[in-house]
Amino acid sequence: MSESRSYASEKSGLPPGSLVHVGEVHQHEHKITVIDYSKSMLTQCTIRTIEELLPYKTTDTVTWVIIDGLKDVSVIDAIGYYFDIHALVLEDILNTHQRPKFEEFDDYLYIVLKALTLSTNEFNIEYEQVSLLLLNKFVFTFKEKPDTLFDPIFNRLNNDKSHLRNLGTDYLTYVIMDSIVDEYFTLQDTFDELIEDVEDQLLTNPSSQTLSTIQKIKRELIFLRRTVSPMRELLSAIQRSESSLLDIKTKRYFGDIYDHVIRVTEAMESYRDLITGMLDIYLSSVSNKMNETMKVLTIFASIFIPLTFIAGVYGVNNPRPKGRGFMVTKIVPH
Repeated sequence: MSESRSYASEKSGLPPGSLVHVGEVHQHEHKITVIDYSKSMLTQCTIRTIEELLPYKTTDTVTWVIIDGLKDVSVIDAIGYYFDIHALVLEDILNTHQRPKFEEFDDYLYIVLKALTLSTNEFNIEYEQVSLLLLNKFVFTFKEKPDTLFDPIFNRLNNDKSHLRNLGTDYLTYVIMDSIVDEYFTLQDTFDELIEDVEDQLLTNPSSQTLSTIQKIKRELIFLRRTVSPMRELLSAIQRSESSLLDIKTKRYFGDIYDHVIRVTEAMESYRDLITGMLDIYLSSVSNKMNETMKVLTIFASIFIPLTFIAGVYGVNNPRPKGRGFMVTKIVPH
């Protein structure tokens, strides 16, 4: 089945494990990139089918498979077939409305998280689901569209002295997650600058555009909280995991990501309080402006109402007074 649907509700009635892509369909070429490396070697290529990955199972290297695009459901189905991935996990990979989570299986670990990017033209946050499958020798990364999110990791891999080249798939998974969470700090800096600008506008000249910006920030904070908050539970579960796929030394690195997520979460909570205060300040500013306007109108009214009253009284035409008269009868002779 190679079908895409926009909303999760459109899957109602389908049996569990139905492989249907749920989410936005990006118009780009479907691409599968394979990076195979060890301490002494590094190769990178693009493949067309999952069957081409089978020779990598017999090597002692780390193989990173990056799948850009989810509209080709047959690729996800083939990964489940050749690498024995549960059907429900494959279904979650194709459903881009997942909540960040961590699931542990005997031979692999499944991780879902959200990558956040900020549009360059205006304040518009783009959300992209990134799913990870951590196996003994493989790391599968599923993305909705091609981007430059992993370029820093590619640069590190090209350096043969990099610490990344000496460690296994668990450390690669940590590096991928750390790169995604680092983008949260970029977004946090943008929020800082935007909130400062809004505060300056509130103190100088608040307008309807200021209120629109406040409402937009408030709306984005709601989505951000829904995205970032589950990361704490996810990383805690990784640190508590007893899976043989996670080395005890690598778990300490995941603890560092946990600290970063705590910082971002606390910043989001403080932004929410600031936005609530900004709304109160805006309403107070509008009320004060209205009071000043009413004060000026009251002064003018106090001046002109007496004048209007006087003009109204003396400007009315008085009727001619009626006096007593004599009736003259004219006698006409016959």
